[in-house]
Amino acid sequence: MGDRSDVTVGVLGSYGGCNVGDEAILTAMLDSLRLGRPDVRVLLFSRNPAYSRQAHPDVEVVGWEGVCRDRISEHLRRLNALVLGGGGILYNTEARRYLRLVRTAQDLGVPVFVYAVGAGPLTDEADCAWIRTTLSDAAEVTVRDEESQLVLEEAGLARPVSVTADPALLLEPGDTGVELLRAEGVPAGVRLVGMSVREPGRAAEHLDDEGYHHLLANVGDFLAHRLDAHVVFVPMERDDIRHAHAVVSHMINADRSHVLHGAYRPQQVLDIVKQLDLAIGMRLHFLIFAALAGIPLLPLPYAGKVFDFAQQIGAPALRGVVREATGPLLAEVDRLWDERPTRVAHIATRTASMKLRAAETADRLLTFLDYTAPRPLDHSTAPASVSGTG
Repeated sequence: MGDRSDVTVGVLGSYGGCNVGDEAILTAMLDSLRLGRPDVRVLLFSRNPAYSRQAHPDVEVVGWEGVCRDRISEHLRRLNALVLGGGGILYNTEARRYLRLVRTAQDLGVPVFVYAVGAGPLTDEADCAWIRTTLSDAAEVTVRDEESQLVLEEAGLARPVSVTADPALLLEPGDTGVELLRAEGVPAGVRLVGMSVREPGRAAEHLDDEGYHHLLANVGDFLAHRLDAHVVFVPMERDDIRHAHAVVSHMINADRSHVLHGAYRPQQVLDIVKQLDLAIGMRLHFLIFAALAGIPLLPLPYAGKVFDFAQQIGAPALRGVVREATGPLLAEVDRLWDERPTRVAHIATRTASMKLRAAETADRLLTFLDYTAPRPLDHSTAPASVSGTG
């Protein structure tokens, strides 16, 4: 491992994938590290090194996908510790990819801290075996919600797991939202309802995109009629743009919709969300941004992590994003708008509590680093030596 006077921490997660939520997690984690341990150097393992170097120019970045074990080991030997997470990375077929690198680090004597990860769906026995054998040897395991804790327990992990909260909750909104919306052609002085969609995939394996496209088109038309609102689709990944346009194609009032196309940093997306009057969404971090911005929100749970967040934040959530849920969903949107002052106050209280739990993860990591890689002695504050006079 590296010299104690040159503390290097590796960070491994779903970074470099151009997902705003994952980048929000990374941004918050790096901010906490810089504040608490300015002596620490970060080595980021990225899926797209070029993207990560541009997004985080003050961080050393290396690629890890498709890289041989010997080459990865060269980087791991430099580390005082490896941080796994945060974000939803422990699910079927994906978990083993991250945990192979974690096991290599552990074989080299590098301690591992699991940072507010999300888990599930996790039913593949090969992935469960990696969970049991690798995370059992981690120095500490923290997850972002109770759903993830249960998933790890059901996978057979028999060690303490601490529940904290998503690191992105530590981001703070700025004041660039108005300018960004005007640049996208979103009209000023109108009521804006934000909407978030996503693609099917391994993390949303039961999602029927055609069904939810029609469902959200009905919601969009209802918003235009009931609230005289414009619907702003806020992509959290580039592929969300395609699905947003698919929803718009089914809307009668398509002229009252706007799909954002800019490539925004997490802080900018949070600033955009701050300008909305209401948020309805599938993407977890879009909903987290809505909570941070202090606007009423309605989660559309396509997966357990979104339903769990809805429960934590005290927001209503219908089970299943299917066309048959149109009636109940429209009724819930109507109720949310009518009760927005009460809902906003309630969500603000819950959000403050979750932010404290998110900060706890950062504090735990700093304590862990103080133990594994002590801070360098600050000679400016060290007591002066006293020499004898004989």
